Amino acid sequence: MSLVSTDRSVRSLLRQGVEQLRAAQVPSFTLGAELLLLHVTSRDRTWLYAHPEEVLPPETVEEYFALLRRRALGEPTQHLTGKQEFWGFEFEVTPEVLIPRPETEHLIEVALDRLAVRELRAGRPVRLQGEDITIVDIGTGSGCIAITLAKELPAATVYATDISNAALEVAKRNAARHGLSDRIQFLESDLLEGFSSLTTSRSPSLSSVEGPLLFDLVICNPPYIGLRESESLPIEVRHHEPHAALYGGEEGYELYGAIIPQAAHYLKPGGLLILELGHNSLPAVQPLLDASTWCNVGVTDDLAGIPRVLSAQRT
Repeated sequence: MSLVSTDRSVRSLLRQGVEQLRAAQVPSFTLGAELLLLHVTSRDRTWLYAHPEEVLPPETVEEYFALLRRRALGEPTQHLTGKQEFWGFEFEVTPEVLIPRPETEHLIEVALDRLAVRELRAGRPVRLQGEDITIVDIGTGSGCIAITLAKELPAATVYATDISNAALEVAKRNAARHGLSDRIQFLESDLLEGFSSLTTSRSPSLSSVEGPLLFDLVICNPPYIGLRESESLPIEVRHHEPHAALYGGEEGYELYGAIIPQAAHYLKPGGLLILELGHNSLPAVQPLLDASTWCNVGVTDDLAGIPRVLSAQRT
């Protein structure tokens, strides 16, 4: 497309972007075109719609059309802009981490609610700041869950694990972006295995009494897509997001069988386990929470009515 003959106004560029992405059958094509235009102009949505006649420099227009071409070929918008919003906070995302989804915000809602209910059931005042609460986020990826909980519970002690060192580097940058580098301890670990040699005496933020490190909350959005479903995934997911963060085995729910017993081992009595579920995971996962180990089991649906969060309390 020749820049000489192109109308370089904001209104025209947005219209052209929408048309290109629609023609390429890109999901949410209007939002995608808008986000890419906001990205190349370093402006916000208010400015975009308040200045429809603004003429952009040729180099900005060229960058915009280059990003549109990449999006039309399947690259996620979030990889092109390098960011995604979650719980009202902005997070850096790269191809090394799963892009945070709105559905995962239900994990935060359930965790905060269950922590409050736990205190009420025990006859204790609700610890709104997270005092004396220790949390671990398994498979932290971008760090969105751990960072959000650290924001919501500023007195809590927060750990975050991931098997991928590259993902942990992204999570650490996000923690620094939100001023939480000294609040969250990151650990390269396969699930909770990295805590096997870590005791409270080695953690300055916890008690100096020697003993195994135990948690009040274990929270996890595990890989839960089945390999047999891979060909049905959108191209932006199938080809551009990390497979280790997507696939939980042939059926998709295999990892829960390792997460649940590990959580039981590392949770304090009365501690909470909060798990995100795949769209068809509940029938396979809920029976793993045997009554001798778990109580107060709850299931929370997402806005589409799909069972999305499974929660339970350690007996």
